[in-house]
Amino acid sequence: MGRVKVMENGPRTVDLDILLYDALTMSTPTLTIPHASMLEREFVLRPLCDIAPNRAHPLTSTAFKHHLSAVPPPPPSTPPLRTFVQLSPTITLDPSNPKRDTLVMAVLNLTPDSFSDGGNYTTANLIIAVESFISNGADIIDIGGQSTRPGALDIGEEEELRRVIPAIRAIRAGGHTIPISVDTFRSSVARQSIEAGASIINDISAGMMDTAMLSTVAELNVPIVLMHTRGTPETMNSLASYGDVVADVKQELEERVRAAEEAGVRRWNILLDPGLGFAKTVGQNLDIIKRLGEMTGGGFPWLLGPSRKRFVGTATGVLRAAERQWGTAGAVAACVAGGADVVRVHDVAEMKKVVDMAVAIWRGFEG
Repeated sequence: MGRVKVMENGPRTVDLDILLYDALTMSTPTLTIPHASMLEREFVLRPLCDIAPNRAHPLTSTAFKHHLSAVPPPPPSTPPLRTFVQLSPTITLDPSNPKRDTLVMAVLNLTPDSFSDGGNYTTANLIIAVESFISNGADIIDIGGQSTRPGALDIGEEEELRRVIPAIRAIRAGGHTIPISVDTFRSSVARQSIEAGASIINDISAGMMDTAMLSTVAELNVPIVLMHTRGTPETMNSLASYGDVVADVKQELEERVRAAEEAGVRRWNILLDPGLGFAKTVGQNLDIIKRLGEMTGGGFPWLLGPSRKRFVGTATGVLRAAERQWGTAGAVAACVAGGADVVRVHDVAEMKKVVDMAVAIWRGFEG
């Protein structure tokens, strides 16, 4: 039927299971009848009981209606299933589809000390900025209250919450349903942000700077971006020593994926980010973009954030971060060519056009 399996035990386009075949019992390496797990799954037993409630399971000789009554209900606190691709009608990510779009994540820094747009956004112009992002093609808004530029100082939980939570509430109160990502490494900020109306957690440390982050995201059942870095914003520049930067970053991200899954984060709620500008030299950042195709795939969507970064300024000779649009455009196009599913950018209108052109070239224009 054309189904391409993207990940084990994850959401799929088509899934066909054989539950029963008369009273047959059989087991082979590829097929077991009756279905091995059918008695554990309420969503299987309930429609089966609509069809044949008094029919007996071949192995237990007990009617299915009795098996259904024995399945414990989920606890009241169980959150609804939420996956990245369910967040918005505009999000249709499928990493296995060679003709997929690349989504645009708009940066909305609420910090006075961010490297390129610190202090630009206040309560007065926040909604104007969000509406501009949306009208120019943004698929996601990424809000940050704690600067994570190299050397940035930790402002503390209370101040980060003071900056982030009112912004999320204001966007939702304004009637905007666009997915909101929150750039934080604190589990407490993650929890309160989701409760306030945010949709995604974007953790630069992939759960390493707060050991409760992964279990919190698993409990909230929301998507998380696991970004590669080493150390903290204060120490990362001293930790950019790699054998092969692409192989090492990929391996370290795989370790964070395992940690996330062990904490209960669903595989289909994980996005990966190689962390351009974090614990990496100029040459290493460029190497990651050039060899991105060696990293992307594997069933995970990939997010990259080259926008206005220092390595862009070094390569182009542009000192002021806010003037690095042309260099950023080149990096964004290369990211799309390498398989990026999401690009995180400051200049939404310009980079949306770059993304559209790059997608048309490398993934096939349909129009």
